[in-house]
Order: sequence, then structure tokens, then C-alpha cells
Amino acid sequence: MKRVLFVFFCLLALGFGRISGAEAADVALVNGIDANYPPFAYVDEKGNPAGFDVDSMNWIAAKMGFSVRHQPMDWDGIIPALLAKKIDMVCSGMSISPERAAKVAFSNPYWSVGKVFIAPKSSKLTGDDVWTKKIRLGVQRGTNEHEMLEQAKSEGKGAYVLRFYDSAPMAVEDLLNGRIDAIGMDSAPAEDAISKGKAVKIVGEFGKDDFGVALRREDADLRAKINEGYRLLKADPYWKVLQEKYKVN
Repeated sequence: MKRVLFVFFCLLALGFGRISGAEAADVALVNGIDANYPPFAYVDEKGNPAGFDVDSMNWIAAKMGFSVRHQPMDWDGIIPALLAKKIDMVCSGMSISPERAAKVAFSNPYWSVGKVFIAPKSSKLTGDDVWTKKIRLGVQRGTNEHEMLEQAKSEGKGAYVLRFYDSAPMAVEDLLNGRIDAIGMDSAPAEDAISKGKAVKIVGEFGKDDFGVALRREDADLRAKINEGYRLLKADPYWKVLQEKYKVN
């Protein structure tokens, strides 16, 4: 009787092990996103993650055989969250920079974006004025443009006073309310704000860089899958559909 019970419990344990293994295989990878970076990543009016990067990664995950869910979080803490294994990737309009590449691995670049200064439509400010006058310049903290403008300031290349924001749209609202004079930001959210009727305009440019998916260095297999996924996506008609849907070019 004891032998029968022993065999029964062994089989039961083995069964549980198989169930747990199957469940583990179905666990979705977590993509950390900026909750307010349209059109690449944001939370829509229904509370769901949306955007060009969100839809792209959903397509890649389905094509490459893994599951993904998107977790909105504070941008300035997103790389620490990746390194602490709270998330598995960052596909959310993240610029590839030397500072970031020293901490994480990046996929191949999948998009290029310009850096621009925007001001109110009624402003007479020029791009040169941003560098030479002591204006109040907004920027989203933790972004590549934040790093670029801080560095330029430390090197004596800018007379501006920086004001920091948690998101580009928050900076735009302060700009329209007269609390700041201009904003340094990526061209994509600037053009998104203009397309949505915000009374702002682009007054200058200050660089260009590439977007990539940030990953932990040890996740080489996942990086290879994402690189292959983007290769397939860019060859598929859906890539154009996404560009038209989110008005990116």
C-alpha cells in the first residue's frame, strides 16, 4: 500500500511539474513603455497601451513565437527596471546613446528621429535664440535630448535654463500656458502635437538619432528574435499600414 501511494504521489508531482512548465512557457515578456509618448507609445482613452511601437512589438511577438504585454512606467526609471528584471525589454521610442549602450544591449536600429525645438505659434523665437538667449527650455527627464541639452549647457554652448518634465505632452501644456518658452524634444511627438491642433511650431533642430529596443546583455537569443522580427516586419505590408495609422514617416 505504501508503495502504491508513493508511486501515486510521484506521478502527481510529475503532473504538477508538467503543468507548471507549460504555464511558465506561456508567461508573457514585459515591454516597458512610456505612458505618454505618442505616436510611438502611450495609453489610449480606454486605458490600453497603444502606439507604433506597441503594435510593432505585438506583430513581432506573434511572428517569432513569444507573448508580450506592455507595462507603462516612469521613463527615468525604465533602464533600472530592465536591469532589475522587472521588465524584459524597452520598445518605446528609446534613442540609442553611448550612455545607455554602456548599460544595456540594443537591437538593430528600427527608426530614425530628429531632435527639434518647438515654441508657441505666436512666438518669434528662432532656433539660434534657443542657444543664445536665457530662455526657459523644457525637456522630458531621462531622455536622450535631456542628456544632449545638459551636456551642451555644461560645455557653455547654451544660455537656456532647463525645466524638467515627466512627459513631452506635459511640457507642451506648460509651453501653451506660458510657463516655459520652448521645448527640446523628438520630432515625432512634436509633429503629433501639431497634428492634434496644439498651437505650437518647430523653430529649430539640434540633432538626430536612432531608436532601438533595449535589452539585458545576457538576453542574446531574445535580441536575435527581435532583430529578425523587425526584418520581417519591414518587408511586410503591415509596416506601411502602421506608418499610415500613426502618421510617422
